[in-house]
Amino acid sequence: MSAAVSQSAGNTSLVGQRWVGRDDRHHRQPGQASKHTEPELLVRRELHRLGFRFRLHRRDLPGSPDLVLPRHRLCIFVNGCFWHRHSGCIRASIPKTNRLFWESKFEKNKERDARAYSELSLRGWRAVVIWECEARNPRRLQAALLRILPPGECSE
Repeated sequence: MSAAVSQSAGNTSLVGQRWVGRDDRHHRQPGQASKHTEPELLVRRELHRLGFRFRLHRRDLPGSPDLVLPRHRLCIFVNGCFWHRHSGCIRASIPKTNRLFWESKFEKNKERDARAYSELSLRGWRAVVIWECEARNPRRLQAALLRILPPGECSE
């Protein structure tokens, strides 16, 4: 049985390895972390290992980027594939229940992201996205970071 299995018309779902009801899901949802997530910590560790120093969650910049490298005018967003709709990723599924709500929510997330990237560009910053699935794969993460970071500045 997969983690997204529903039972009895959407009243319960399998989360982890236990069934939870709709009310439990309702109370857990706002607790989804937006800062210091596992993918973000993986990116931070790799950046640090490569010799880069950065600032976290600068609220004075549009979109409050997860990582900011001021010296390079670079903002890195570590986006979850589900919430930010990573095209072609298996994690970017749409829940079967309340489909219109989710489609609207995801569209607003994408519009908000695009607005933040555009505003950063107008201010002279480069905005880059590292996807959750990239961050969880060490080789893909290192390749992504080496692609976006200034050449010759990595300590590796």
